[in-house]
Amino acid sequence: MRISGFTIIRNAILNDYPILEAIRSVLPVVDEMIVLVGESNDETLLLIESIADPKIKIHHSVWEMKPANGENVLAVETNKAFRLIDPGSDWAFYIQADEVIHEKYHETIVEACKRYKDDLKVEGLLFKWLHFYGTYDYVGDSRRWYNHEVRILRNDSSIKAYRDAQGFRKNGEKLKVKLLNASVYHYGWVKSPESMQQKIKNVARFLLPEVQAEEVINGSDYFDFNQFDSLQKFEGTHPAVMQQRIANKNFLVELDIQKKRFSLKEKILYRFEKMTGKRLFDYKNYRILK
Repeated sequence: MRISGFTIIRNAILNDYPILEAIRSVLPVVDEMIVLVGESNDETLLLIESIADPKIKIHHSVWEMKPANGENVLAVETNKAFRLIDPGSDWAFYIQADEVIHEKYHETIVEACKRYKDDLKVEGLLFKWLHFYGTYDYVGDSRRWYNHEVRILRNDSSIKAYRDAQGFRKNGEKLKVKLLNASVYHYGWVKSPESMQQKIKNVARFLLPEVQAEEVINGSDYFDFNQFDSLQKFEGTHPAVMQQRIANKNFLVELDIQKKRFSLKEKILYRFEKMTGKRLFDYKNYRILK
């Protein structure tokens, strides 16, 4: 069995992405790691080269910010990276620049890839999700945050990134997947208020229509982290690859997690989910196989 990893990255330093931690977190379970580096305005390429692991294969790309075919640029670049993996690999492990896998899940991931390798009904493996917000101490626990997504795909050319590459589809259809007892740790919302807002401005240039993008770019220079609806204290441990980054944190974000900002409908759905563990009326970009 062979597993290829793949990711895309551009302006990692300017946007303060934990890309080194993301890549290092999957290296132990992959046989190769494709890193598609977009033309950047910082030293992103040198940063990736600093990992110096023989599994890493660096490729280069120039992002077309507004693709002529109307696709999202993140999906276009993700598909480029996917097509670069070894044709002999059975599985493709996709990781985004702000996602990290805890080492405690490595064995579970490899075992699942072996178990379903020859079961062609299984087109992908579904992960649970932890969205850290503001600091490394809190995670979003409301319906605003998606709680599952596919990150391991069968190496099949008919599978492509969907919309903004949060998920994938095969010939336009939802993937048939098996749920893993493993989580992705998402750190995209853990930054200083200045860095968070700068990242939003940078991303707005190619993700939003021109008028909306200009409003964001000309807006505040500080992100208001008190815009959350519901958070809970994180009681677990962070991946080992994140420990140095967490120790180096040099900003303070204070949040009152006792406050809940729900409409009546949201409050009822939230309480139901907390009591039963089930999320009603949830959008799922996949089909879970029993």
